[in-house]
Amino acid sequence: MKDPYRVLNVPRSADAALIKQSYRKLAKVLHPDRNPGDQRAEQRFREVTEAYDLLSDPAKRARYDRGEIDAQGRLRQRFRGFEFAGDPQRPEGIFGKMFGGAFGRGYGGAPGGGGGAAFEDLRRRAERTASASAREARRRGADRRLRLEVDLVTAARGGRQRLDLGLGRTVEVAVPAGAAPGDTLRLKGQGEAGTLGGAPGDALVEIAVRPHPVFTRKDRDIHVELPISVPEAVLGASIAVPTIDGPVRMTVPAGSNSGRTLRLKGRGIGAPDGQRGDQYVRVLVVLPEAPDAELEQWARRRSYDVRRDDGAQ
Repeated sequence: MKDPYRVLNVPRSADAALIKQSYRKLAKVLHPDRNPGDQRAEQRFREVTEAYDLLSDPAKRARYDRGEIDAQGRLRQRFRGFEFAGDPQRPEGIFGKMFGGAFGRGYGGAPGGGGGAAFEDLRRRAERTASASAREARRRGADRRLRLEVDLVTAARGGRQRLDLGLGRTVEVAVPAGAAPGDTLRLKGQGEAGTLGGAPGDALVEIAVRPHPVFTRKDRDIHVELPISVPEAVLGASIAVPTIDGPVRMTVPAGSNSGRTLRLKGRGIGAPDGQRGDQYVRVLVVLPEAPDAELEQWARRRSYDVRRDDGAQ
């Protein structure tokens, strides 16, 4: 890859803000969504993204500036004062440059003669050193921690929602039915890039649930407060009640007081074993905004003490 500073068109003294600003400007112009089918733009977008990945990481940028890694993040190998950039798993390339490819041959190129054993021993030690360096340099990318906010109904029933991964990338996340606040979803391979061919990390997505104007969740049960009229409370009624699956009919028994709680079995949140919680409906008796004369006369005729202590003597 080219020099990342030249790819992003910034000086080596550029601060993080200028690097980010330049990246966003270039990525916006070169993004594949804006250049469908343009392979050159796609290649430039990939180069710009890789350059930003390196320069936006303070540790990687410092190592690149010191010459420890190349533009692709590969370790620059050192051997007795010599430096070689390339694949650290191929030590024969290093010795080929130093000794003209005279591996396994004697001094002067004759097979097996003279210093052949010494060269062979040197080659094996170099392979072990280079392989150890390669294993150390090839690291799995770090995991990224993200937060996904969903509404209560999506968390209860499950669904799909877009998540911004940053750097112009989004992914569709499958939210499982019954997801609770604090649950964490693992998106494999969506974390930070690995080094020298190391596997990328994962994205760990924490679920947050927005409060709902109607439903309240308690474990796997749903709780609802439902206003009813005085006639419905006195005479009873069949009423449409909201649930996470849509409205259902519920019978309010005659003589229901405010605060009475009715249960809708199996209308709560599902569990992994297939069982569902319940929905509890707490009825609230609401007077009309302007009680008429008939209601007022009824109230005077049917006066009763609701605060009486039945246990008093």
